[in-house]
Amino acid sequence: MPSFRYVLADVFADRPLAGNALAVFTDARGLDDERMQALARELNLSETVFVLPKQGEGQARIRIFTPLRELRFAGHPVLGAAFVIGTSVQLERIVLETAAGLVPVRLEREAARVAFGWMEQPLPRPVPFADAPALLAALHLESSELPVAAYDNGLRHVFVALPSPAAVAALRPDMAALARLPEVAVSTFAGRDTRWKTRMFAPAFGIAEDPATGSAAGPLAVHLARHGRVPYGSTIEIEQGAEIARPSRLLARAEGSAEGPSHVEVGGAAVIVARGEFRI
Repeated sequence: MPSFRYVLADVFADRPLAGNALAVFTDARGLDDERMQALARELNLSETVFVLPKQGEGQARIRIFTPLRELRFAGHPVLGAAFVIGTSVQLERIVLETAAGLVPVRLEREAARVAFGWMEQPLPRPVPFADAPALLAALHLESSELPVAAYDNGLRHVFVALPSPAAVAALRPDMAALARLPEVAVSTFAGRDTRWKTRMFAPAFGIAEDPATGSAAGPLAVHLARHGRVPYGSTIEIEQGAEIARPSRLLARAEGSAEGPSHVEVGGAAVIVARGEFRI
């Protein structure tokens, strides 16, 4: 009976049992689409990663699944996969092939241990979002402090600004109403200067609330810069996950100008907490 080993990592945290848990199958050869989706559903984490031999210029190819579907790109799976791969190869830069393109990850080590990573994300592009009234109603909000805006960097996120971190913490969304919206991840945020608090809801993807959303952190930095809340080139610190007892810390930086972003990076720590094996 074939066996498939996986590593469990907590991403965007520097201690176990915090951040966003991720399963990384380190050698997914022999698994077809159906089995990958079934394994992601079995583990029931926000995402599960399957590592495959490279097809192009990267060190490896990865596929990313939520419990319901495959994603072209997601942040904590890319960063977590780079940490796991980085434990066995002594490289400072790992390039992963995703369905959204090549994603380089720069690893920082303490002695031999990978301690922190910065991923260069696909540039988020603004995309239309016509369901702002329904979205606000599902969040039980009357308005957003900034225009409701959507961005696509391989995954489509829509951003809603609240007046304070306390207002973000107090949200009690109508998950059924959110699930009826077009396939978007809903990111709510508040803060000032370089400190921001977020919560992300994506029931249409099988994720009621995400502990840490790396793919939203880069677009958030762009959104804040576009609306004059932070200057391009500044690093913002994002807190997420406290409401579901998975506190997370993400860093994000967007370079650019009035014409738009030119470079987006998201950084964070991760820790490996378990190893396992499926015999299927």
